[in-house]
Amino acid sequence: MTEVDNQRREELRSGLRATNSEASPTLRGLRDTGVLDEVPLHVYAFTPEGDLAGGVVAHTANGWLELDLLWVDAPHRGTGLGSAVVAEAESLARARGCAWSKVWTWDFQAPGFYGKQGYEVQCVLEDHPPGVRDFFLTKRLG
Repeated sequence: MTEVDNQRREELRSGLRATNSEASPTLRGLRDTGVLDEVPLHVYAFTPEGDLAGGVVAHTANGWLELDLLWVDAPHRGTGLGSAVVAEAESLARARGCAWSKVWTWDFQAPGFYGKQGYEVQCVLEDHPPGVRDFFLTKRLG
């Protein structure tokens, strides 16, 4: 079955969380603190005219910031806007108790950009998708 069933998905998620909490004393201790909860975190940047210039779509969960999307419109690339929105997302994540950040990016996207932001490559997947290298990077949010 490939049909999306949100109720079943939540049942699976709930069952997995209960199993994980049962198996791990660390997770049991964190479960009620809110650190494990998945909470959206979005940062947007606008032009003086009110148009979207760029931003980050992310979420925090398990004490980590997970950067899902980063985009900067072409006229604003190289201006520091990307660095600014990532830094703001990291600051908001720290305020939520996150100690780490992680991101996946393709070789033609932004591995160099993230390296300049202090992210370190942890894994590279070859041919993911075919002909493309997929980078997994992390950063300690000191």
